[in-house]
Amino acid sequence: MSTDGLIVVDKPGGITSHDVVARMRRLARTRRVGHGGTLDPMATGVLVIGVGRATRLLTYVIGADKSYAATIRLGQATVTDDAEGDVIATMPAGTLTDEAIRGALAGLTGEIDQVPSAVSAIKVNGRRAYHRVRAGESVDLPARRVTVSRLDVLAIRRESPDVVDVDIDVACSTGTYIRAIARDAGLALTVGGHLTALRRTAVGGFTVAEAVTLDELEQRAPEVVDLPLAAAAERFFPRRDATEEEAKVLSHGGPLDPVGRTGPYAVFDPAGGLIAIVSERAGRARAEIVLAPA
Repeated sequence: MSTDGLIVVDKPGGITSHDVVARMRRLARTRRVGHGGTLDPMATGVLVIGVGRATRLLTYVIGADKSYAATIRLGQATVTDDAEGDVIATMPAGTLTDEAIRGALAGLTGEIDQVPSAVSAIKVNGRRAYHRVRAGESVDLPARRVTVSRLDVLAIRRESPDVVDVDIDVACSTGTYIRAIARDAGLALTVGGHLTALRRTAVGGFTVAEAVTLDELEQRAPEVVDLPLAAAAERFFPRRDATEEEAKVLSHGGPLDPVGRTGPYAVFDPAGGLIAIVSERAGRARAEIVLAPA
């Protein structure tokens, strides 16, 4: 069985994140596999997979900032806000100026209240929103506060008279829907808009440059883990080294003296083994999760 750790997968288009997890369970020869943030079937790029005890790190991966390369098509709106859905409205966009397009996208940066796409995995009264939409129901989701820290326009292409394709690079907080940016840009410009391409280029400090394909993982199975547990934690969190006595206390769930750090950090024993992810509160450093072997 593969060691506990993380794998940075370059997800191909046409399959779900759950499909990737199912394949990794087979390759790693363990059921204990999860992913750190869903990618739509159309999307490609960074999907962080956790194996064994490293699945407990995925809650932090899910909450990390993310980066994307995407293409928005202006002039057409779809039911899903991306190219997988039927076109529900068209409006000639060929007369839009570059200045207007850049202005509309600039208005979607910073801290914004974003209404997620109706065809999303958000649950509404216990059922996923996309299940309700596909069953013919009307779904209204509340706006969520998200942060789009960077939205660069890389190219504005007019390859047909009625639509405009806009290539963008986005850095954003977790929970941001790039499909919704495409939809809202189209609404602001009164021509409709949807996403035609999406590639996640980074999750936290994990980038597409280090991602491996499923075919590559097939060839080296079951040795599929790239970042063993301790190395993965050190990549993702600040490090604190514990004494023997501190390691003993923390491995049994006890608190340590604080060191004045904000946010969670990883604590390692004198041999370099990962003990726990810790945060400081009420004057003590307490484990959020204990990862030392039982």
